[in-house]
Amino acid sequence: MKALVKRNPGYDEMSLQEIPEPVVEGNQIKIKVAYTGICGSDIHSFKGEYNNLRPPVVLGHEFSGIVVDIGPNVKGIKIGDRVTSETTFQTCNTCPYCAEKNYNLCVDRKGIGTQVNGSFAEYVISREESVHVLPEHVGLLEAALTEPLACCVHAALEKTTITPREKILIFGPGPIGLLLSQVIKAQNAYVILAGITKDEPRLELAKSIGIDQIVNTQKENLEQIVLTLTEGVGVDKVFDCSGAIPAVNQGLSLIKKKGQCIQVGIFGEKFNKMDQESIIQRELSYIGSRSQKPSSWPIALNLLEEKKIATKRMITKIVPLENWREGFEAVMSGHEIKVIIQS
Repeated sequence: MKALVKRNPGYDEMSLQEIPEPVVEGNQIKIKVAYTGICGSDIHSFKGEYNNLRPPVVLGHEFSGIVVDIGPNVKGIKIGDRVTSETTFQTCNTCPYCAEKNYNLCVDRKGIGTQVNGSFAEYVISREESVHVLPEHVGLLEAALTEPLACCVHAALEKTTITPREKILIFGPGPIGLLLSQVIKAQNAYVILAGITKDEPRLELAKSIGIDQIVNTQKENLEQIVLTLTEGVGVDKVFDCSGAIPAVNQGLSLIKKKGQCIQVGIFGEKFNKMDQESIIQRELSYIGSRSQKPSSWPIALNLLEEKKIATKRMITKIVPLENWREGFEAVMSGHEIKVIIQS
């Protein structure tokens, strides 16, 4: 079968190859891939910046497809089911995190598209526990956004709680920031989405799909806007999806006392100069959110089923697997919102 393989560490080192078609065993499920989203981590893998990668490996983990074969131990999934899948392929099943199904924290976890072959291919293998059958009214194309949407569900609804009429500030209107904005808006909170000048098309999309306030921090005074909206108190929570330390530091100063900052974006550097004074003096909670876990997925699929996420507006480019490089270059150019590869 055709598959996009990261052959070796380093920049690029990727090619479309013919590799053996996978065969199921045990509790495994073979899926004919329909669509796969290009994630920011795929771009980091392309650039040789992702340390968790175990090449040679087929990339791709945001996917949907149709079940074409099942292992002898599979009980709840059948051939022909339209599905998506969590990225967890294998865990230790013995650590405290596995016992709580916090698979995203298992140190021995192996993930689809990073340590085992992923979905930039004609077929992919997953385990039954990770596979979710799509609701009747969720299409295969929109289902390719379930994984990043589940990450946003985890950040907004599992790492913290959103209540109606809370005022929430989000930095970074990329795909994650846009999805997170919609998850939070679905909880009837007031959402402020901040970006910079190059983000203006994404900010305008956010405004058109119902996000309450958009701010270009290079043209507008974010502090003044936030303090006016909150009567000088500050927002209830900040979510950073930018991975930019200047944004985080600005956000920390705009959270009300005893508020929360949830870190979703990944920084380019491991160590950064953070405004710890605001955390201490305002008694803020600074919370990390890593990936997603099994409980995130039914919530994400329900949001898709209820049409709370503007998936069709977010997907701005679809390319066939053969044209994968065009898709990757489109993501790196910053001119598209969400790019999908069709297998």
